[in-house]
Amino acid sequence: MSSEIENKLDNIEKNLLKQVAEIEKIPMGAYNIRENGKSISRNTTANIDIITKTDKPGIDIVIKPNTKNESVHIPVILTQGGFNDTVYNDFYVGENADVVIIAGCGIHNNTCNTSEHDGIHTFHLAKGAKVKYIEKHYGEGNGTGDKILNPQTILYLEEGSSLEMESVQIKGVTSTIRETKGELGKNTNLVITERIMTTDNQTAKTIFDVDLNGENSSVHVASRSIARNNSTQEFISNVNGNTKCFGHVECDAIIMDKAKVISTPKIVANNIDASLIHEAAIRKNCWRTTC
Repeated sequence: MSSEIENKLDNIEKNLLKQVAEIEKIPMGAYNIRENGKSISRNTTANIDIITKTDKPGIDIVIKPNTKNESVHIPVILTQGGFNDTVYNDFYVGENADVVIIAGCGIHNNTCNTSEHDGIHTFHLAKGAKVKYIEKHYGEGNGTGDKILNPQTILYLEEGSSLEMESVQIKGVTSTIRETKGELGKNTNLVITERIMTTDNQTAKTIFDVDLNGENSSVHVASRSIARNNSTQEFISNVNGNTKCFGHVECDAIIMDKAKVISTPKIVANNIDASLIHEAAIRKNCWRTTC
């Protein structure tokens, strides 16, 4: 974000960027800031390129092999009431790269119309690549219009690569469907931590679908959530162990007031050497998960 762009942002825009991407000043490294369907600021580096798609809305983020200690910020903000936005972002992470990617979306809606953002993020991790991916969602505004966020994350991990994903829904999102799909190759590792807060009449649905295709691949999914008032949450996971592999899924929810939580963890062992575990707990005042 250049100083010129930074000076043009109002307090609402700055607060949204702070909430979802911890941006309070010009970020280091590569970045693309999107507002109401358009890129308002972009920067690339010698090792990270950001290219606008020509066939549909979105960008390609290309990270060169062996890139180390660099970051990419790609936050989206919606400040126009009644605006619907869909974006397709593809990440191509080169061999042995080690980077941090920070995404997320914030909506400010003071109108009676629905504002919605659907972000489809696809990751292609080459051999030995390592990524930490942080995605935060946030809604605010005094209007009666809905604030809808539907993130979809698609992961392809090649041999020896790893991805750590932190997904957080802070507050204020009227409804969300959060989908994550993964295909893991040999000696890969996927760690997903999800934290969700719902209040009022909000709804949140999470779907994890992971295929452990490569020998010695592993996945650990941990969902932590709080449901308050009349809100409803649903957690669905499906882990398929197709070879010698390890999978662990845990869902732990705190329920308050008249809220409702549904948890459906599913594990499928298609190989005698697949080791799979699932845990689910719903309680009113304790975070600790038990077997």
